[in-house]
Parts: sequence; C-alpha cells; structure tokens
Amino acid sequence: MIQTDILIIGAGPTGLFTVFEAGLLKLKCHLIDALPQPGGQCSEIYPKKPIYDIPGFPEILAGDLTKNLLEQSKQFEPGFTLGERAETIEKLEDGSFIVTTNKGTKHHAPIVAIAGGLGSFEPRKPKLYDIEKFEDNGLEYFIKDPEVYRNKKVVISGGGDSALDWSIFLADIASEVTLIHRRNEFRGALDSVEKVRELKILNKINLITPAEVTALHGYKKIEAVTVTKGEEEQLLETDHFIPLFGLSPKLGPIGNWGLDIEKNAIKVDTFDYQTNIPGIFAIGDVNTYPGKLKLILCGFHEATLMCQSAYKILNPGKKLVLKYTTVSGIDGFDGTRKESPKAVVQAINT
Repeated sequence: MIQTDILIIGAGPTGLFTVFEAGLLKLKCHLIDALPQPGGQCSEIYPKKPIYDIPGFPEILAGDLTKNLLEQSKQFEPGFTLGERAETIEKLEDGSFIVTTNKGTKHHAPIVAIAGGLGSFEPRKPKLYDIEKFEDNGLEYFIKDPEVYRNKKVVISGGGDSALDWSIFLADIASEVTLIHRRNEFRGALDSVEKVRELKILNKINLITPAEVTALHGYKKIEAVTVTKGEEEQLLETDHFIPLFGLSPKLGPIGNWGLDIEKNAIKVDTFDYQTNIPGIFAIGDVNTYPGKLKLILCGFHEATLMCQSAYKILNPGKKLVLKYTTVSGIDGFDGTRKESPKAVVQAINT
C-alpha cells in the first residue's frame, strides 16, 4: 500500500503545483492520474497550444508549462500512479482515507486533494453523417502537433477560445485557415476575437459566419466539407477539419464518493477549498463555488490555500508561520537549504 501525506487525484498543472506548495511545508505527495503521463489536458490534448495568462510568461506552450511544473516539483520527490483511475474511497476510523484504483492499487493518506480538472472527458462531436469514418483521417478533435498542418488547408469550426486561439496560431503554419462559427458573436476572449478579425482583413484567415459545416466528403480521408450559410451551400476543399466544440466532462467514479455535486463539479468552501467531507479537498477546474473561474492560475491559488489547511490538519496545535521563498530559500528533504540570492549577498557582506 502506498503511504503519503497528501494524495492528489489528477496530475495536471494544479495537481503538480500542489506538490511544490506542499513540499515547502514538508508534506509528501503522491499523484494518481488515468493518463499515462503527467500534465493532464496540457500534455494529452494540446501540448503545443500557447497559453497567455500564466504570470511571468507572456506566452508558454502547454507542454512546456508541464515540463516546468515537473522540474519545480521534482526536488520534493513526489510519487506517481499513472495510467490508473481512482475508483473507490474508504474513510477509516482515524479519519484517513484509502483510495483504490481500477487496477487495484491502494493508497493511504490523511488528506485527499481532488485536482482532476474536468474529470474524464470526451470531445463534443458535431452530428454529421459518417463522421466516424473520417476520425484520424483528416478529422481531429484535438491539436497535439501543429506541424501536422504545415502548408495544409485547414477548416476549424467553433466559437470559443480554442477555436480562436488555434486559428490564430495556425495562420502562420497552414497554407489556408478557415474559421466557421454558427453565430456572428464569439464566446472567446475579446483580444482573440479582434486578432481573428485583423487576420481576416490581412487575408490570413477566412472567416465564415453565421454558418455551419453540414457534410463531410472524401474517399479514405477528408477532402472537402459542405458549409451552409442561410440557404446557401458552399463546397470547401480542405486537408483537415477540426471541430472545436469543447469537452463533455464527467466526474466518473468520483461522482459516487458522497461529495456535494453541482453541475458536474464539486462544491467547496472557499476558505480552503475543502468539500463536505473533512479531509477531502477539491481544487482547479473540478470544483465550483460562487464566482469560480476555470483558469490555471486560479487552480494555483486554490492549491496554495489548500496546502495551508492540510498542514494544520496534519500538525494540530503547531503554529504555521508563512515564510517567503525569496527570504528563506527552499529546504530540501535532505536537510540542506538552498539560499536565496539575497541571503547569499548578506552572508558575503558579513
């Protein structure tokens, strides 16, 4: 049985950052994830997608963010159970928990942090005839490697951030990018909408609204799509069709753990993001509360407060003094301390 202080369910960005925050408090972490590698959606679905709202990084690829978080946390030596899904949870008399995966691996911890992002998810697929025939044959629901689309004709359908961001990104890679949305208004960030409209004026993106892709054409792979705008139909040649209509999230087995659920998300107390079951926290996109924003940086904030409460639960009566890493440095498990530049300068001057 695997023993740890904090058992983290979900190895996406929020889960990985939890390892660092817990490590600063000398708390050991172990992570469970159904995916075969850490990173969650950032590594599995869009590793090459640029992210613009991570503090200190004007732009960073999702895959690089995962690498940085792993590098940041590795000094605290987290454990991983990958390729296995957290299936059941049992609360023991002492208040601790045993979480068992679908492959029978048991984990024991006094604190459980659910950082499962959107949970298990599937892409929302358009209702088009014979769509399965073209899946992975020119029709993709996720973009993992933008180089696949270099010098190709690409049709993207959707009106959210992913559709806008990928249209902008591929404008400099594909030979032709066409963005189709069923409304004139988009749901994405205003600056992304403005950028798409600018690229349309520069003839770097074809923008067709309000319109929908209503049919797929090709022998063994996508060769063209039918675009319907009002009563008019247009046959558009393309090498790739990418419908980006978001994900259909499912909590999976976690939804049966007795937690308070609202609209497929776990309700939490914003004081420390604890659930209705003491000792179980939910952080990141998997939780919900008034004013919730599903942003990675919000998950980082929630992880930080959660770790503070976890420390107090694990060390009752012990006073926790907040220390800034710029002053105290980072203490390793081996007892050594990495001095901050400020501390080194002070030592030299004395």
